[in-house]
Parts: sequence; structure tokens; C-alpha cells
Amino acid sequence: MDKLYRIGQAARILGVSTSTLRRWEREGKLTPHRTEGAHRLYRLSEFSKTTSKASLTARDRKTIAYARVSSSDQKSDLERQKKVLEMYCASHGWKFELITDLGSGMNYYKKGLKKLLNAVIDGNIGRLVVTHKDRLLRFGAELVFALCEAKEVEVVIINSGTEGKFEEELAKDVLEIITVFSARLYGSRSRKNQKLLDSMKQVVDDVTRT
Repeated sequence: MDKLYRIGQAARILGVSTSTLRRWEREGKLTPHRTEGAHRLYRLSEFSKTTSKASLTARDRKTIAYARVSSSDQKSDLERQKKVLEMYCASHGWKFELITDLGSGMNYYKKGLKKLLNAVIDGNIGRLVVTHKDRLLRFGAELVFALCEAKEVEVVIINSGTEGKFEEELAKDVLEIITVFSARLYGSRSRKNQKLLDSMKQVVDDVTRT
């Protein structure tokens, strides 16, 4: 118990997120040791009883792996995401539940996303794992991450770089928005609406070919 652990190692052992350890430090529940490079090191034997009780509660919460694609023709990519998530969680020894979605990254009402957010709000999740930030939402993912931090949910983004085919999926998302609003403005069968949609589809096709 006298061994010193880095913040990520200590969090995994205790079953809490790294943000929780930082919060406990701010609240005075523990004082980590510091290396010359200012990295936090934790001696688990120094954790208070309050901290230990909190860690046991957090350890009971689930790890959720979330995967999403925009359309049915991307099912092969969905399978790839699922395999990456499975291998990553298995390599860390995490038991996890997989939630998948089929829908635009701009759609906030997807079944899987709603299930995920409800679980976060209810305090049933201790960790959220995604392959890329954009798999969660195209815009607004930071709000979800802020909610996770407030609920002490660790967020793990396997690949923090820009995901491939970003422009193609973004164009499709924009097309979906224009389809909805143009139908409301002009009617779903109007010539003006169809002309606008045809021009936007052409833009999507151009992006796809480049």
C-alpha cells in the first residue's frame, strides 16, 4: 500500500475518474505527492475513510462504450468502432456495456444518446469510452463532457485526432438540416424545395468524390 501511483493508475485502482481525484485534492480529502515535473503521485494508504467509501460507490458504476454512425451504409464502420471499443476496454480490464446509434451527429434525440444521458444523470455510469469526440455529437459534445464531469464520470476518447471522412459526414449532416427546414418553409413536395435539395446533394457528392 506504500507504493506511489500516477493519477491515472490511482483512479483505475479506486474505480473513480481522474477529475474526482483532483476534486478530492481541492476539497482537502487527500494531498498527492509531486514529482520534479509537477506530476501527481498518490499513496493509496493515505486516502481517508471518506475517500474510500466514495471509491467503493464509484466502483459499482458501469463503463459505457458508445459508438455511432450517420447512416445505414456505414454499418461496416460501426462494426469497426465496436471492435476498437471492445479491445480497448478489455485491455484495461473494464467490464462494459455497449450503446450504439444510427443517426446524424447533429441529432440530439437519438435513442442511444438519450439512454446514455439518462444513465449519466441517474449516476449509473462511472466511465464513458468513445473512439472519437465526434462519434458522440458533431457539435455540443463539450456540454455532454461537462455533464459527465459534474457527475464524476471519466471520459475516455481513444483517438483525440480528427476522424477521417469528416467533411463527408458534415456535409450529410448539413443536408439533413436543410431538408427539414426547407420542407417546413416550402412544403415537402414543392419545386423550390426540390431544387434546393438537389443543389445540396450535388455539393455532398462533390465532397465525397474529393
